Amino acid sequence: MYRGQSGQWSWLLHRVTGLGVLLFLLVHIVDITLIGFGPQVYNESLQVFGNPVVRLVSLALIASVLYHAYNGVRVIIIDFWSAGYKYQRQMFYAVLALTILSFVPMAFFVIAPVFGVCPQGDCNAIPM
Repeated sequence: MYRGQSGQWSWLLHRVTGLGVLLFLLVHIVDITLIGFGPQVYNESLQVFGNPVVRLVSLALIASVLYHAYNGVRVIIIDFWSAGYKYQRQMFYAVLALTILSFVPMAFFVIAPVFGVCPQGDCNAIPM
């Protein structure tokens, strides 16, 4: 039994973020399917993605993908390196640090347009 240590949290977060990745894929499939209904329907659906609430959900999905990817590498290292289990806790904290360091710049680009900041250069090109 893990008793609340890093292995348990790593396992739980990996499962939860896996569901987040699945949700992302389902939304992406629906989004791409809307192209088949014509340009007007697709363009209107893009306006939904400019909504601040949807942008926050997008941030959660981005964080899920990042954590899931980094933790997947950690799991591979533990599985294929005979001494990997000894460094499991340190690698878990490294995964958390990498996730946060990767997430912050992406979060800026996703959430900045809500506040009128357009880091991409053209505010009119971003659905709001």
